[in-house]
Amino acid sequence: MLKIVTAAVLAASLGACASATRGLDESVTFTSNPLGATVTTSLGYVCAATPCTIDIPRRKEFEAVFSKPGFKTATVSVKTKLAGAGAAGFAGNILIGGVVGMAVDAGTGATLDHHPNPVVVTLEPEGRAPARRHGRRPRPTS
Repeated sequence: MLKIVTAAVLAASLGACASATRGLDESVTFTSNPLGATVTTSLGYVCAATPCTIDIPRRKEFEAVFSKPGFKTATVSVKTKLAGAGAAGFAGNILIGGVVGMAVDAGTGATLDHHPNPVVVTLEPEGRAPARRHGRRPRPTS
């Protein structure tokens, strides 16, 4: 009987709060102006045309590269940071998951959110002339 109780307590502690309530992946939304850009992430995920959403492991930081014919490529760094709801779930381990639950939440990244999310980019047309400065040119000195 003691083995059954021990196994039940261990199984309950493995269901870490943030992992159970928030999940291990987060939906990250990508959009661009103009729409229809391809997004390729440094994690290997690809979105054929914006707007789109990709489920990405919460603990993974990545680069998102936006490309569209006729426009310059744009890259955005997407980082992770502790989320308010993730911190609350992590703290809930004191009541339910214990030290094992805290370790699971910390190791899986369940307490993290991606930033920015949504990832929004305005693509610049190719071949745009550099901005001209107004005013007089300085005279060369001899």
